[in-house]
Amino acid sequence: MARPVFIVDGSRTPFLKARSGPGPFTPVDLAVQCGRPLLARQPFSPADFDQVILGCVNVIADEMNPARVAALRLGMGEDMVAFTVQINCGSGMQSIDTAYRYIREGHADMILSGGTEALSHAPLVWPNSGVRWFAGLATAKGMAAKLAAAFKLRPRDLKPIIGLERGLTDPITDLNMGQTAEVVGHLFGITRAQSDAYAAESHRRLAHAQAEGYLKGEVETAFSRNGKFFDHDDGVRPDSTAETLAKLRPVFERPWGQVTAGNSSQITDGASWVILASDAAVAKHKLTPKAAIVDSNWAALDPSIMGLGPVMSVTPLLQRNDLTVKDVETWELNEAFATQVLGCLAAWNDDKFCREILGLDGAPGEIDRERLNVDGGAISLGHPVGTSGNRIVLHLVNAMKRLGTRRGVATECIGGGLGGAMLIEAV
Repeated sequence: MARPVFIVDGSRTPFLKARSGPGPFTPVDLAVQCGRPLLARQPFSPADFDQVILGCVNVIADEMNPARVAALRLGMGEDMVAFTVQINCGSGMQSIDTAYRYIREGHADMILSGGTEALSHAPLVWPNSGVRWFAGLATAKGMAAKLAAAFKLRPRDLKPIIGLERGLTDPITDLNMGQTAEVVGHLFGITRAQSDAYAAESHRRLAHAQAEGYLKGEVETAFSRNGKFFDHDDGVRPDSTAETLAKLRPVFERPWGQVTAGNSSQITDGASWVILASDAAVAKHKLTPKAAIVDSNWAALDPSIMGLGPVMSVTPLLQRNDLTVKDVETWELNEAFATQVLGCLAAWNDDKFCREILGLDGAPGEIDRERLNVDGGAISLGHPVGTSGNRIVLHLVNAMKRLGTRRGVATECIGGGLGGAMLIEAV
């Protein structure tokens, strides 16, 4: 029989906006920064975990298998099994889902699941023509041959490729993620004014959550090697309004596009962890669960409309559990782009789409905006790709506890044409 799986605790770093050059923390640094205080407050040893699973997309060369490197730096023991998962934007949620299934099926009792990403450390890549030039130079025999090879160098051979830009471009459709958001916006008639208004509200909600102390206990202060500390998500702009955002130019489809830097998620560094436990582990260590994972679901769709991934993954998840969107009291839908979030809401409210694509009898209706991303999202927080899926689950659990709600869904679109969703219940 499937065993219940509980989320008992979690923490994350502040999300730090990428600015000029690499930020103060590598992916493993970030995982360690929020992992240490999380493990230090537990009534059990770090070695008591069965596994560590960590989502990370842009793994840097000095930290291959960052899950294992982080586990060792966190003092979890040399015999701790640790592995890294990668499913683009869903990596942090995939780490939870994998752990959930291990525990549910009786293969583990306690797993540390996380996500980490330092997008500011994304590399500049040498073009293939430059690689071929260097290979020719390295394999040339004798001084004359080496000089001949050296003179073949052309300026274009030294022009770097921005790794992050290529990573955010779909290799099948050749559309970058912002362009896919434009497609979704066009399909559902989302206006620029609607997108800017949504983005401004995301900043307002995060600023309010910070001011009210809603993120205390979730966000851990991070300390860099040069003695600086970081204690809050620094991408928030409380003075943002729909009017000020309207002055920004479209980034991906000029001049008529809807997607701007102001209504898109921010390029950010950050990490997040949650602790998952079986009922046996809860009893053994006298833990107090925050919530239970009820179910999860993954879906795939045309990469050019990847922004509709939440609709495609959530709908069968709710059907399987005899629920509709109206039955979910609290939602975390990752804000890759305001246009994309609004497109998802519009899809659930479109009778034809719901009948022909989702196989429903009709449209279940839009999600109540007062239930959605109640403390802001990636537009104001930032979107460290391998982390966000973990953060939205962690924050959903904390928001449900604060609001006194029983049922919640965390969901996200995923580059490459995927979507992930997780159903959570309070305990």
